[in-house]
Formats: sequence, C-alpha cells, structure tokens
Amino acid sequence: MKIEEAIQQKRPFRNNYQMAMVNLIYTNNWVTDQLRKHLKPYGVTMKQYNVLRILNGAGEPITTSTIRARLLDKMSDASRMVERLHQRGLVVRNICPGDKRLVDVTLSAKGVELLQNMKGIEQSMDDIFDKLDKEEAVVLSELLDKLRG
Repeated sequence: MKIEEAIQQKRPFRNNYQMAMVNLIYTNNWVTDQLRKHLKPYGVTMKQYNVLRILNGAGEPITTSTIRARLLDKMSDASRMVERLHQRGLVVRNICPGDKRLVDVTLSAKGVELLQNMKGIEQSMDDIFDKLDKEEAVVLSELLDKLRG
C-alpha cells in the first residue's frame, strides 16, 4: 500500500523528501507494532529484548555504559532497564573488579533460558519483511545506512 493511501493523504506531498520522511516514520511505527506483538507473550519490551540480545552477543560481562552505547534506542535508560531485568532474575550484576564504580552485567541462567525459548520468534520477525526478497533487503539496509551518513 502506498503511503498516501495508508495515511489517507488528500494533497500531494511537498516533495519526495517529505514523502520519504513520512513513509519512514509510518513504517517504523508499523514494524515496531509488529515486533511488540511477537514479544508480548514473553513479557519483554523491545528495549529489554535489545538489552538481552546485547548481553547474549557480548559473551562476557559488560558494563551498563557499554550496553548504553550498543542500544538501538539511544534515549533508553540502560541502568533502569538492567535493574528491571535484574529484578526479574534475567541478568546478574557484579561490581567490576577493575573499577569499583562500574557494574558488570551478564545474562543469568533464567535470561539464557528465556532467549532460548524466544528462538521461534526470530522467524516471525523475519516474516515482517517477507514482501522483500533478500537483495531488496540488502538495498533497503544500504539506503538506510546512506541516509544516516
């Protein structure tokens, strides 16, 4: 569906850049909605899932400042998210041996188990892009990289 139809646009866009911006914002919200639906049964927000994936990918304890640097949403409060995940028993926090002011964070056994149980949603997430072939997905990613400069 064209963006004009999706938002019931009556007048033409000011230019192609405005159309692209509106389309990007609209599509971002649509994708976010789809992802939330897949995560809801696990009781995990998108931001929490991002933190869990960062910790899983790190393979070693990392600080909250490292987590913050790797977050997809730079406006997120990494410390608060880590605290909530810790309260649920999904992460372990330890004082960093090299710097007592820092906290090292790792996945707990429960966090690893949750991510294992969530493996099935990876295909569901991929299916969000099923209207694109693999080459189109690469081109889309390259264009988004180019846009960010």
